[in-house]
Amino acid sequence: MVISHKHKFIFIKTAKTAGTSIEVFLSKHCGPHDVVTPITPEVDGHCPRNYAARFNPLPELVSGANRPRDAWRDFLARKKFYNHMTALLVQSRVPARVWRSYFKFCVERNPWEKVLSHYHMHAHRAGSLSLDQYFTTGKFPVNFPRYTDRSGREIIVDRVLRYENLNTELAEILAQLNIPFDGSLGIRAKSEYRTERKPYQVVFTEEQRRIIEQKFAREIELHGYRFATEDAIAAR
Repeated sequence: MVISHKHKFIFIKTAKTAGTSIEVFLSKHCGPHDVVTPITPEVDGHCPRNYAARFNPLPELVSGANRPRDAWRDFLARKKFYNHMTALLVQSRVPARVWRSYFKFCVERNPWEKVLSHYHMHAHRAGSLSLDQYFTTGKFPVNFPRYTDRSGREIIVDRVLRYENLNTELAEILAQLNIPFDGSLGIRAKSEYRTERKPYQVVFTEEQRRIIEQKFAREIELHGYRFATEDAIAAR
């Protein structure tokens, strides 16, 4: 997560959407007073700063943005900002004028492709993990709570970029923010996890496809994603 007072933007990091690569790129253009949260494992060129501080937890308790035990835990640990925190929680922890005036953005991705990328990451880390075993965990990279209101129906950031068109849309945002961009982030963090590149349409079974449709129903509704069957036919 990045809050740049220098360029007046807030970047909300979502799962499996090149978030780490974007964070590293943005951190290089941030000023000394900007907020850059840590990444685990650490990445060369990324310099976390200004994320640890005391804060007033009452606004997030009143708004319901956080559970009381989590709010007090963060307060006692001086954990004001951290990686992957929700936009709703960021809104509760920054001044109202910052939230209103800064440009807020994140990235979203086709859920079937996102799940496949998430599976490969966990399989790499586990050493051995079948796709069926991954699905039994029930842990999927659902992102919409990170950029919507409490109901999950209203997007509260200014723009959700499409991962499928990331460089073009990111170039538009960075030009608006006066941040130089040559069309490449210069890093592909975590890209080593996936070495097999079969399209998702020929990887998932009908049952796995149905599970993804159910788990990501809100994201599919919000962004109009669909299972591209014509691509599946071409890929066979």
